[in-house]
Amino acid sequence: MPLIVTWSLLLVLAAILIDAAVGYPYAIYRLIGHPVTWMGRVISWLDTLFNSPKAPDPARRLMGVLAAVLNVGIAAAAGLGLSELLRGQPWWLALPILAILASSLVAIRSLYDHVAAVRDALRKRGLVAGRQAVGQIVGRNVDSLDQAGVCRAAIESLAESLCDGVVAPLFWMGLLGLPGAAAYKAINTADSMIGHRSERYLAFGWASARLDDLANFLPARLSGYLIVLSAAAVAKASPRKALEVMHRDARKHKSPNAGWPEAAMAGALGLRLNGPKSYGEEQIDDVWLGSGRPIATPDDIHRALQVYAHAVLLLWIFTALIALLLLMATR
Repeated sequence: MPLIVTWSLLLVLAAILIDAAVGYPYAIYRLIGHPVTWMGRVISWLDTLFNSPKAPDPARRLMGVLAAVLNVGIAAAAGLGLSELLRGQPWWLALPILAILASSLVAIRSLYDHVAAVRDALRKRGLVAGRQAVGQIVGRNVDSLDQAGVCRAAIESLAESLCDGVVAPLFWMGLLGLPGAAAYKAINTADSMIGHRSERYLAFGWASARLDDLANFLPARLSGYLIVLSAAAVAKASPRKALEVMHRDARKHKSPNAGWPEAAMAGALGLRLNGPKSYGEEQIDDVWLGSGRPIATPDDIHRALQVYAHAVLLLWIFTALIALLLLMATR
C-alpha cells in the first residue's frame, strides 16, 4: 500500500511541475480539445438522456443520481484504463506519460495567467479591459463593476479556484492516482454545468452538487490553511489575520467549501470579499467575508497571486516530504 500511495504522490509532484512550467499548450487544445471539454460532452449527453422536464421531481432526482454515478464511473474508468496501459512499463517511461496526462487535470498555470491578465489589463488599458479580462474567469455580470469590483472578483476566483482547480484534483490524485483526479474533475465539471438551482437542474443536478460538496470538503480546508501559511512569505500580507478571518467567516459563505480559501485570502490581504453580486438578472446578496477594505486594487491582485504561487509551492513541498517519508518506511 505505501508503494502505491508513493507512486501517486510522485505523480502529483511531476504533474505540478509540468503544469506550472508549461500549462496546457494551446496548440494541443486546438487539435484535440481538453479533458474538461470531453467531460462536458459526456455530462451534456447524460443531461439529454436522463433529464426529462416532464418527469416529476423525485424521478428527476433519481435519474440525476444515476447520471452522477455514470459520470464519475466513466471518468474514473478512463483514468484507470490509461494507467493500466502503462502498468509493467519502466517507471522512467510510465511516470512522465502519466504525469503529462495528469497535468491536464489541474490549472496551476492557466489560473495564474488568467488572473494576472486582469491585473495587467487594469494597469495598462483601464477598466473596460479589466472587465473583459475578469469576464473570462467569473460567471457574474461584469459590465457594471467598478475597478474595486473587478479586483475583488479576480481575487475571489483565484482563492476559490486554488481549491477546485489545483488542490482538490491533486488531493484525489495523491490518494487514487490518475483515476481519482479524473473522477474529481468530472464531479467538479458536472457541478458547474448542472449543479445550480435553476428550474431545470434543481432536482436533476442535486446529486452532482452534493457530490461536489463532498469531494471538496477536505481540499477546501487544506486550501485555506495553505493560504494562511503562504501569507507569511508575502509583503503586507498577514497569516494571523488570514487564520482569524477564515475561522470566523468561512462558514458564513453560502457554499460549504468556497468560504474557506476566500475568507483566508480576505484576511491575508486585509480585504472584504464575496458580498452582493449579480448573475444575469438575478441579484445574490452574499455576505461579506473579512472586515478589511472593500476597495481592492490591482496591487491586491498582485499580492493575491504571490500568495497563490507560494501556496502551490508549499503544496509541492508537503507532498514531497510525505512521499519521502513513505519511501523511507518501505525500506
